[in-house]
Amino acid sequence: MPGLTAPSDYSQEPPRHSSLLINAKEPFNAEPPRAALVASYVTPSDFFYKRNHGPIPIVENINRYSVNVSGLVERPKQLFMKDIWMLPKYNVTATLQCAGNRRTAMSKTKTVKGVGWDVSAIGNAIWGGAKLSDVLELIGIPKLTSVTEFGGRHVEFVSIDKCKEENGGPYKASIPLSQATNPEADVLLAYEMNGEPLNRDHGYPLRVVVPGVIGARSVKWLEDINIIEEECQGFFMQKDYKMFPPSVNWDNIDWSTRRPQMDFPVQCVICSLEDVSTIKPGKVKISGYAASGGGRGIERVDVSVDGGKTWMEASRIQKSGVPYISEHASSDKWAWVLFEVTADILHSTEIIAKAILLQMSNLKRLKTFGTLEVF
Repeated sequence: MPGLTAPSDYSQEPPRHSSLLINAKEPFNAEPPRAALVASYVTPSDFFYKRNHGPIPIVENINRYSVNVSGLVERPKQLFMKDIWMLPKYNVTATLQCAGNRRTAMSKTKTVKGVGWDVSAIGNAIWGGAKLSDVLELIGIPKLTSVTEFGGRHVEFVSIDKCKEENGGPYKASIPLSQATNPEADVLLAYEMNGEPLNRDHGYPLRVVVPGVIGARSVKWLEDINIIEEECQGFFMQKDYKMFPPSVNWDNIDWSTRRPQMDFPVQCVICSLEDVSTIKPGKVKISGYAASGGGRGIERVDVSVDGGKTWMEASRIQKSGVPYISEHASSDKWAWVLFEVTADILHSTEIIAKAILLQMSNLKRLKTFGTLEVF
C-alpha cells in the first residue's frame, strides 16, 4: 500500500517500556505488571498490552496512506487521512481485551494453545476518531442498516499486517453491518489514543476500535474495509476464539459448529496481589479491575478473605469525583471499573473477588482466586 508497508523481518520494531512482561518476542506480545495495570483508570499507551501477529508496519508517507472501502456497495471509495479527519471526531473511552487474557491460569486446569497471557492482556483508553457509521454513509450506506441493497451484511476489516496464521496473508476480521452502522455502538476508525496519535504498536495511523468486543475484532493498520455477505473467513474468525464444551479437544474439534466470539465475558481480577503473596498480618488493600462486554455495567464487586465463606462489597471507581452507577449516563459503558476494599488479614487464607452484572433479571458472575500467606 502506498504510504504504509509491512516489513518482512523484525529489524525495525518500535521501542517498548522496560517493565513489560514479554510473552513472545517475535512477533512481540507483552503485558504490564498487574499492579501497574490498575494504577490509573486510563491505561497509558506504554502500559497497554501489545498483541501483534508479525513485524510492526511502517508509515512511509502519511499523506499517501489511504483505506479502500468497497464490496457490496453502490459507490466504493478510497479514503485518505484528510478525508477521515474531516469527519466529526468522537472520543470513546473503551476497554480492549485480548480473548486470550488469563490463558496461563486456564492452562493450569487444561492446556490451552496460544500466547500465555497472565491477567494484563487488557487496558482502558480514550480512543479518538471518526465513527464507522459516518464513514459508511460516504459510500451510500445509511445509519442503522442491517443489509445493503446488494446483500452486504458484514463489514470486514483487512490489515496491512501479514501473519503466519493466514499463510503470510493479512490479518482480518469482521463485525455485523447492523453494529457498524449503529452510532450508539460507538465503533470508531481511530487515529488517536489518550489524546495523542496512535503509536506504531497500537495501529498507527488508523485502526478499528469495536467497544465491548474481544480485541481481535479491533483490527490495526487498516488497508481495506469490505462490505461482504457472510462473516469474514479469516483464521482468527473461523479457527480461533470460539467456545467449545470440555468434551472437545484438538483431535475432534469441528470449528464450523461454533460462531466466532464477539462480546467478551464478565471479568474480575485482583491486581494488588499476585496469585500467591506473602505479607505481614494487618490491614491489606485489595484492588483490581472488573469489566464486561457489550456495554453491560458492573453491578457489584464482592471480595472474600476467607475462601468464600463471607463476603464484603468493594467500592467501584471509574472517573475521579463521579460516583459509578452501573449502566447510568454518567458512567463509561464500554469501560472497566476499578475496585478496592481494605480487609484485616491475620492468617494464611484464600482471597476471592467476584464481579456481578445485572442483565435480564439474571445475575452473572466470574470469580478470581488468590492465596495469601501471612507471616
